[in-house]
Amino acid sequence: MLVLRRGTVVEAGPGGGPEQSLVVDVAGRGRRAAVADVALVGECRAGDEVVVNTQAADLALGSGGFDIVHVNLTRGLDGEGVPGAHVMKLNYSSLQHAVLPVEGRALAAPLRRPVAVISLHGQLAPLAWALAAARPAARLGYVQAAGGALPGGHSRVVRELRERGLLAGFITAGPAYGGELEAVTTAGAIQHGLAELDWDAAVCGPGPGILGSASALGHGGMGALDAAHTALALGCEVVVCPRMSSGDPRARHRGLSHHTRTVLDLLLAAVTVAAPCGEGAAIPGGAAGHRVRETAADLAGYAASGLPARTMGREIGEDPLFFAAALAAGTVLGEMIGEAD
Repeated sequence: MLVLRRGTVVEAGPGGGPEQSLVVDVAGRGRRAAVADVALVGECRAGDEVVVNTQAADLALGSGGFDIVHVNLTRGLDGEGVPGAHVMKLNYSSLQHAVLPVEGRALAAPLRRPVAVISLHGQLAPLAWALAAARPAARLGYVQAAGGALPGGHSRVVRELRERGLLAGFITAGPAYGGELEAVTTAGAIQHGLAELDWDAAVCGPGPGILGSASALGHGGMGALDAAHTALALGCEVVVCPRMSSGDPRARHRGLSHHTRTVLDLLLAAVTVAAPCGEGAAIPGGAAGHRVRETAADLAGYAASGLPARTMGREIGEDPLFFAAALAAGTVLGEMIGEAD
């Protein structure tokens, strides 16, 4: 069962954005941090009676240190939905809602434009920054799929990248929702971005946080396998951004993470894998014969950019390899755009 509790909003942050930060006095549990997805449940005000889902905070999950508003009983029971929308997201759950999907009737493949695949949301900003440094005029779009947070509005990184002009657009695909545009499938999102919005390249991966069970296949990083196969099927060149780390205390994630290694082992066709200079030998070619492409990573430039430079609690100086791998992927993606012209 859902872990739902009644509470009263005692503090409400600004409600103009996609998410609203709150403090809720939860019955029997005291005052707790909470967030409200404004597009789904509306804006909250101090004094509102709400129902919150407390399970992630109860379990002390690293990416879930807050409660989530399930419904605002005071002012959230008069929603009308999106006019004309009839395709459901989060369907058959209590949060199902209709959207206007971007998918058209025609298949535009082969698309012949490059797609970068990330397995952690923390790779998005350094990849986008490095691409802009390599090809300043390139239009990069982001497709958020499953594997991490599903609400598109939960990412402050995406908002900052859009404000800086480092992303040309943002589509939420599959179970992810709340982007600037909605797609039923990852394939539909990639096709719309490249063929209809004229993105020069797309980057596809999860929202903030990641689902993980310390098993070989039970983690959000497996979404990279689906994204890569989808992009390949649409006739795109694929560059995989490897998850690498020089500071992770877990042996399975040091060097090349077992998440990326598993994806490369299971891919049915060859892709390009980006790597910082000197790190390519750690990346296996797999049965498909993947192409490893090394390039320099401007860690100092990225650190000075003001963009997020922290992953899993570690600053860029504590885990330079993580950021170097993402920066390399952005540079390689820029080179691939040039090769496709």
